[in-house]
Order: sequence, then structure tokens, then C-alpha cells
Amino acid sequence: MKHPKLTLVGGGPGAADLITLRGIRAIQEADVILYDALIDDSLLGYAKPEAIKRFAGKKFGCTSLSQEEINELIVHYALENGHVVRLKGGDPFVFGRATEEIDMARAYGIEVEVVPGVSSCVAVPASQMIPVTSRGISESFWVTTGTTRTGELSGDVALAAQSTATVVILMAMSKLKEITELFASHGKGDTPMMIVQDGCTPREKYVVGTVNSILQQAETSGLGNPAIMVIGEVVGLHVEFAGRIANRYAVIRKEGY
Repeated sequence: MKHPKLTLVGGGPGAADLITLRGIRAIQEADVILYDALIDDSLLGYAKPEAIKRFAGKKFGCTSLSQEEINELIVHYALENGHVVRLKGGDPFVFGRATEEIDMARAYGIEVEVVPGVSSCVAVPASQMIPVTSRGISESFWVTTGTTRTGELSGDVALAAQSTATVVILMAMSKLKEITELFASHGKGDTPMMIVQDGCTPREKYVVGTVNSILQQAETSGLGNPAIMVIGEVVGLHVEFAGRIANRYAVIRKEGY
């Protein structure tokens, strides 16, 4: 009998070659792969020919499996087939509902392993040459989801808007108007802001502006899900803010950082 096991694998932020070597090894060893919508399908090419591959993701606006149904599939396949890889976009522990899947597996005595992945919250800004922290500009960063289970705007966004930190917001395009109004109400209307759709993939699209201008820019460009928002002075380091870069570094040099 095969040993039942669940491995949660972070598939990285988009491009197939941004997964870790350990993640690839897990895919190669899997008897079953339950994969999400945001992973690069070419990763499935590492699987054994006989491995079961089943889509278990969620796409905005489309009918999909509930989390409870995914949990049941994990248990079923682990007990029947052996090693199940749950292949998720980004990192399993960054808004990946990994804890719920781990709890379900452990309740049935199934061994669990986690393979961390590169999260889009840092990788997508980095791909645009935007650091989430930068000496003299930003000392910390927030990562928050745009919506809660009830579909409301997360209360953490309001707290983040009062901070001087870089703010990265995931899964929030439906709340863009609310978010920009909230940041503007805290005096952040002129703060640089970027939205990146399909980051780290050939389909990548983005707009760069300010909190006050970004809504119209996003609508004009037709940006939609999946996308991340980056709000903060570090966005001013983007090439499209070239004039601001020179002024900012002049200040940094003057203050002796």
C-alpha cells in the first residue's frame, strides 16, 4: 500500500522557472497533483506519466470547487493513491488556505510537508524594479488581502493606509475605487501607486500613477484579475518616475543615509 502524504508546493509568482528545485522534485514524485489556476501549466510536465492531474483552482467569476470539496479530494486521493501534491501559486502560506488543508489531512493521519514558494507580493514588484523596502524611503511593508470572507474590504487596508510603509494588496481589483478613496482620505492622494496584472508572465500588464490617478488609468488600460497593487514611495523608483528618482536621491545624499 502507498503511504498517504500531502505536500503543499508553492509554484511561484507566475513564470515556471521561478518555482524552487524542491518544488519540482515534489511534482516528480507525486501520484496526484491538485493544481490551482495561477500556476504555469508547463509545471505539470514534470509529473510522472501515470500521475493524476486535476484542476482544483478558483477563478474570479467562474464556478469552481469549494474549499471543503478540495479538502475532501485531498483526503480521498491521499488514502487511495498515496502522495498528493497541492500545487499553489506563489507561496502556500500567503493567502493560500493552506492551514485548512493541513488540518483536514492531519485529521485523517496523513503526513504533511510544505515546500515554500516565491510570493507575488515581493516578486512582482521586484520584476518591475520596485523594492518593497529601500533605505531612506521605506522601512517596512504590509501585505494584505483586499477582501474578507464576507466580500467586504479588509479592515487591515485602513490601518495600512495610515502607515508610512509600502502597502501590497492582493485580490483587490473589485475594491480599487474604495481603496484609492481610503488612501486619499488619509492624505495619500499623491502617493505613487502601481497595479500589475499577470505579473512575472508574458501576459504582464501594468499601470503606474498615483492614488488619485490610478483608477482611471486601470480602467483605460483594461486591467483586471489576477493583479496586485503596490502603494508607497518605493513605486517612485520605477523608471516611469525618473524625474522623482533624481530628486529623492538628492534628499537621501543630503541627509547622509
